[in-house]
Amino acid sequence: MRRAVRPSMGLFLRAQWLQSCCPSPRGCPPSRSTTICASRRGLLPQVQILPTPMTQILPEWALPWLATITLGLQIILIFVGAGALRMLVKRLIRRIGERYSLPAEMVIGARRGSTFLIYSGALLLILDRLGVSATVLWTALTGFAAVAAVAFFAAWSVLSNIFCTLLILTVRPFRLFDEIELLENGEKPGLKGRVIDINLIYTTLQETSAEQAETVLRVPNSLFFQRTIRCWGRESGSR
Repeated sequence: MRRAVRPSMGLFLRAQWLQSCCPSPRGCPPSRSTTICASRRGLLPQVQILPTPMTQILPEWALPWLATITLGLQIILIFVGAGALRMLVKRLIRRIGERYSLPAEMVIGARRGSTFLIYSGALLLILDRLGVSATVLWTALTGFAAVAAVAFFAAWSVLSNIFCTLLILTVRPFRLFDEIELLENGEKPGLKGRVIDINLIYTTLQETSAEQAETVLRVPNSLFFQRTIRCWGRESGSR
């Protein structure tokens, strides 16, 4: 004696949904047996939904939005993964810098470079999930690079500051947390302060006088190769 098998609620809802999309008495053709015709209701062109446990859990109205929900969850996971990887890399760079006594400017540069690379990779992954082709992306990047190159050559001072930054990091006339002073002419006093940051465009000095304790100076990096520098560093005696 054979016993009839009662269909599950998920299969019943799926059959009802397919019947609403394909009102034919014979049902949908075999080629469309797993396709939700959301275009008939003005939602999406055609969303391919395979019979998975997720389709049985979600309500009927959420089935056309399953692809959008999945895409949103993927983007959120990419952001969370990029943030976690950034924190891990920053901690690793800090430990390497403490173990091998690396200069502070090298550690800061490595942190900034790793952050840029991680978030750039995350942006590329998000654009790939959104359906942006590699050809379109490469065309946009090359166009942006060409415009940036023209802008850099138009503003020669910016390019000069970037080149002087590389010289400061390699020649190292001063380091982070050194006390320096830019002399105007000979012994005439000029800009003076403690180096607290070095980036691609300028160097930030914190003034050490009692009257201007909270004031910082942002000096263009090209200016350090046009003036005489007086330095009071921790290792100034060994230079």
